[in-house]
Amino acid sequence: MTQKRTPSTFICQHCQAQYPKWQGRCTSCQTWHSVAAQTSSNGIRTSLQPWHGAVSEPKLLSEIELASQARVLSADAELNRVLGGGIVPGSLVLIGGEPGIGKSTLLLQVATALPAGNVLYVSGEESQAQIKLRADRLGASCGRCYVLNETDVSHILTQIEQIGPTLVIIDSIQTLCDPNTDSTSGSLTQVRACSAQLLQCAKTRGIPIFLIGHITKEGQIAGPKVLEHMVDTVLQFEGDPHTMYRIVRATKNRFGATSELGIYEMKHDGLHGVDNPSRLSVSERDVPLSGIAVGVSVEGNRSILIELQALVSPAAYGTPQRSATGFDAKRLNMLLAVLEKRAQLRLGTQDVFLNVTGGLTVTDPALDLAACVAVVSSLHNAVVPDQCCFIGEVGLGGETRRVGRAAQRIQEAHKRGLSRVFIAQDTREEAQTKAASTKAVADVVSLLKVLWT
Repeated sequence: MTQKRTPSTFICQHCQAQYPKWQGRCTSCQTWHSVAAQTSSNGIRTSLQPWHGAVSEPKLLSEIELASQARVLSADAELNRVLGGGIVPGSLVLIGGEPGIGKSTLLLQVATALPAGNVLYVSGEESQAQIKLRADRLGASCGRCYVLNETDVSHILTQIEQIGPTLVIIDSIQTLCDPNTDSTSGSLTQVRACSAQLLQCAKTRGIPIFLIGHITKEGQIAGPKVLEHMVDTVLQFEGDPHTMYRIVRATKNRFGATSELGIYEMKHDGLHGVDNPSRLSVSERDVPLSGIAVGVSVEGNRSILIELQALVSPAAYGTPQRSATGFDAKRLNMLLAVLEKRAQLRLGTQDVFLNVTGGLTVTDPALDLAACVAVVSSLHNAVVPDQCCFIGEVGLGGETRRVGRAAQRIQEAHKRGLSRVFIAQDTREEAQTKAASTKAVADVVSLLKVLWT
């Protein structure tokens, strides 16, 4: 008697598009060699059990009682800030970043410095001796941190049940496998099956679980849509491995704001939170230079001074170059067009380079004024007057527009010693309540006249 074959479905590992048979290229995302077979199995448990183990029944929102479970505060203040005030019990947190950026270092520091309770650190990439060497280098106490070398998700769940940890760290989710799933480790099918079982464990037992995820060559977390939909929080670890600063940014957070970020400084003994992030961008120099202007950006609940550096030089190869590092390139092109049209500046034959110092990436439109001042300063080789700060969005007519949290931005500028603050005309009422040195400008042209006339 012929054994009946188990039906298979071919799924793209990148965009999850399904096909009846294998093909070399996904027609949905145009990715080569990403279509793999997924064999259906009755052994996979994909449904989540109720939180209290009973049959769930509908309730009015007003009748639902909140469980008395407070957030778990780690010893890392920056991570607590990004998570919205601490680690939420029963949450599934995904942290991704480039290799060597410091993901494992950060979570090992959190595991070894948790104030109370046991921590289970599961590693599928490093041995227990390697993790111990890294912990000794970081100077960690390692008091109640258990280290487990395992890739079988069923064995991991068994150890979680036996130890009863306060926190679980998985390094990494791509190394886990489910024996009931007919697929290779790290594939989309395995990632989905293992994540579903870990999510069930987190919700039913109220244990927070951190997952470390690899990223693709495009800079996205491997299996992005599956993981992003399943987890509660997605943290992106950013920064240049060749520099000392790192940034943890929340791109999804069901228990807090997604605009929060944590800033770290990488030293020989691990990652250390930066209390004053403004010093990350603004540099101190003895000789004044042209093409440098300072603005204020709001990230989450904190204000950060941002230093913009511009270099404008004649185009030597025909077509002028436009390059922006840490700043939106399309917005830079718009600001250059506004300066050429409204301020009558000949920028069409100039190469323009704009850089945000400190390795930060900013999207706050309140930095438009500072970017315009930096470009004009480099174009005329004129140094921006000392102690100046520029806050405001620039419209297509060259007018300045109001930005949010103007009072908070002005306060940060004055706190860091910048006494002359130029803001948009619409925020003059807030400016008058702060200091007489705060000046409101109606448009870019009037600002340039005030600075260099």
